[in-house]
Amino acid sequence: MSTMRRRVLGGSAAFAALAGLVLTSMTPIGPASGTEPLPELIRDAGDDVAVVEVIVADAAELDRLVDTGVDLDHAAHANPDGTITAHAVLSDGEADALRAHGFAVGKSLHDEDDTAAVLAERDATIAEAVAANEEFAEAAEAADVSDVKIIRADYYTSYGVGYLSVEAKWAEGQTNSAQLTVERDSGPGTDLGSGGSQNINRFVDAGVYLYHRGAAVVETRPDMIRIVSPTGDVATAKVNDWLPLDGDDAFGPNYQSDFITSYLTPTELYDRIADLAGEFPQISEIVELPYKTNGYRRLAQAVLGSSSSTRVAVDSIAWGHEGGNDLSVATVDPGAPNSALSVSVTGDDITVSLATDAAGAVTSTAAQVVAAINASPEASALVVAYTYRGNSGSGVVAPAAADLTDGLSAPETVSRDPHPVYAIRIGKVRDGSKPGVLAYAQEHAREWVPPLVAVETAERMLRNYAQDAETKRLVNNLDIWIVPSVNPDGGHYSFYDFNSQRKNMFNHCERTGSADFLARNTWGVDNNRNYDTYSLFDGYNGASTSCTSSTYAGPSELSEPESANVDWIAAENPNIEFSMNLHSSGNYFMWSPGAYITPGRISAPRPTVEDEAYFWGASSRILSEIKRYRGLSVTPARTGPVSDVLYSAAGNSGDMLWYKYGIYAWNFEVGTQFQPPFENENPMGASAHAESQEFANGLVELMRVAYDFDRDSQRPSSSVVVSASAEAGMVDVVFETSEPASVFYTVDGSKPTFASTMYASAGIREGGETVTVPAGTSIKWFSVDSAGNIEKNYKPDGGGTNFSTTTANAPS
Repeated sequence: MSTMRRRVLGGSAAFAALAGLVLTSMTPIGPASGTEPLPELIRDAGDDVAVVEVIVADAAELDRLVDTGVDLDHAAHANPDGTITAHAVLSDGEADALRAHGFAVGKSLHDEDDTAAVLAERDATIAEAVAANEEFAEAAEAADVSDVKIIRADYYTSYGVGYLSVEAKWAEGQTNSAQLTVERDSGPGTDLGSGGSQNINRFVDAGVYLYHRGAAVVETRPDMIRIVSPTGDVATAKVNDWLPLDGDDAFGPNYQSDFITSYLTPTELYDRIADLAGEFPQISEIVELPYKTNGYRRLAQAVLGSSSSTRVAVDSIAWGHEGGNDLSVATVDPGAPNSALSVSVTGDDITVSLATDAAGAVTSTAAQVVAAINASPEASALVVAYTYRGNSGSGVVAPAAADLTDGLSAPETVSRDPHPVYAIRIGKVRDGSKPGVLAYAQEHAREWVPPLVAVETAERMLRNYAQDAETKRLVNNLDIWIVPSVNPDGGHYSFYDFNSQRKNMFNHCERTGSADFLARNTWGVDNNRNYDTYSLFDGYNGASTSCTSSTYAGPSELSEPESANVDWIAAENPNIEFSMNLHSSGNYFMWSPGAYITPGRISAPRPTVEDEAYFWGASSRILSEIKRYRGLSVTPARTGPVSDVLYSAAGNSGDMLWYKYGIYAWNFEVGTQFQPPFENENPMGASAHAESQEFANGLVELMRVAYDFDRDSQRPSSSVVVSASAEAGMVDVVFETSEPASVFYTVDGSKPTFASTMYASAGIREGGETVTVPAGTSIKWFSVDSAGNIEKNYKPDGGGTNFSTTTANAPS
């Protein structure tokens, strides 16, 4: 099916490729070329940031705001008075710079204290679970208390098949990965063991053991179960019947969900999917993607001095964790007149003795100190010195001292090496012969909820396989790729160092620019601007050439391992037909085109009428399942192509997957905050837990969309509606189809083929165009749907003649 679909898309895809080819030869341009200078937006590492409202007059002003490279929060909402409110992540200095350029900066919505509270909530949740484990283990030491406790024992049926689901806690579960064995009786009054046995596995979340759990098919309903722990202690429990809650049957009466208990770091995300693949090896595997990240690591650095002309910046040669963090640098007053500038090294300590004049006053400038350090063989073997951000360094240096540091706060459990990126691949058949679905999260580091959606979906696919027929159908007939964190380096940095980190961690800044320690929170590439389709390098808006901009596109297309990994998955797996890019925030649901050129908003090619209709139709299914969880509606105004409902995002991954690989590619913008409270007393409030569940509903529905797409054998039908034209002697023609389908037609009497004119869209979100032809024109056409089914089984490239035909006459 997918081969036919890509063939049908040949016209628009070819145009897209041609446009990209032509524009790629252009010199990268600044988005505001020929206009007023843009404000310089840079924050120092000590600056606090907040999500702040920025109100602009109209779409043109929104484009001007995007062109500044400002760190936007994916939200741009139209107001009743026609203005637009965007959300930006700003320091006080960045807000002042925007105000100086005429932007109205409004109130703060969320700040770093909110995230600190979220992290405290996570720490408290983990601490409570650890304390509960310790309390249980201590109680189990008493002779009369078992070290295993049965939490639940539920019997249920699905399509006439019986299942027993068991949850139990073992005192040694935190440190011991052993399974627990459950013995069953075969009904009231029978012996334990007579109904067989089943194993249950431990469930660990965020490094904390919660309990053992598992379900298995049983031939007869057991009445009692028994668990004998590896240490010999025993627990028994009566089996209960499990019934779904009212209205909780969207996924079937035996469907399990809600596997998320706290936020997860990238290390924890990867551990989680590795555990899943180990537990379900027959239907899943871990795939290590080919490109390792640079790693959660940096050089150790220091900046001595208080003003630009007197500052001396110093970087270690070695990574911070490999010795750079042991270094120190001091500039000292020798306390004597007419002293010469000199540099000495003792172990890891570098001392610069400053020059003085006849009166004993220090005379060494920053530039002279930099030159002296770099000229010293001993010191230059340890560090590189440079003046501050390209300054000439003419100011006289004051005595100062600093220990070099990489500024990284994550525990040692977070690797400092180049980091592998992992996907879990789910499917009974994983050889590329089944339709593929790709879901990937955390391109942007600070977006902590989307990875939870990814992991929740993986858990549902695997844990429901044995007892939910619908899930089994999906896993047996799809090839599902889930990448919970595309950007582990940035993700770790966001958790442990700078919560508002958007980009990866790689520092592309030059030492003549902003490579110094004070700029460390501005480094990195925006992974979702680094792809190779309709990018900044093709002349499109919504990305920056500045290494400190929040939308920095990188030095070249696909320069970053994070984006190269997504490209690799699509390139190496041509069976992938659908994808979902999981982002936050704003409660948007979007697809291509995602980029345009200003002025004029010259968009990347729009989808065909057929594909636009398919995007909308599938989206309505997905959004309906999101709404089912707690009634959240993603509004029509926030649903549609990125460039229609938000702003230009040059070089984004969705455009690459759609235009380059022909994959139906969507983008979630989950929730209204990057790091909302995990729980919220208000059931409709911002909540990571609730958002993980409702958007996992939507992601599972995408799997169903893919399954139905592959099974679609229904041929479309079509008709022509002719009406009188305002132009004398002419008629207006509109094609209608029974389902989303492309129409290829001729008006010159020739046979229609795939090379014929394809019925086009009337405009943005407006449906099909009106074709005006002379009255009496012979129109010949056929339709083909997204799955490749051709109307009447017509053979457009063969000898078929059963196309549709009519004579376009005005109705009497």
